[in-house]
Amino acid sequence: MSPTHPLSFRTSATNARKLNRLSKATQRPRSWLLQQALEDYLEIQTWQIEHIEAGLKELHNGHSVPHERVTEWLATWGTDDEGPAPE
Repeated sequence: MSPTHPLSFRTSATNARKLNRLSKATQRPRSWLLQQALEDYLEIQTWQIEHIEAGLKELHNGHSVPHERVTEWLATWGTDDEGPAPE
């Protein structure tokens, strides 16, 4: 188990009440709930940033599809003529 570090921040009274209710309902300490929420948030945000950066790298390396081709393809969605995504 890695060492923990104290962290403090301010929140609204409404959020504090919600956290207290959730803590009682789940029989989990508030600190555990906050740790889970922080881990989930950081995982999602990290995933998103990594994918944005990867997409920008592809774009800068010349890997892109012209807007017109994508627009034409999207116009076929839901029709009998729907084709594969343009590359």
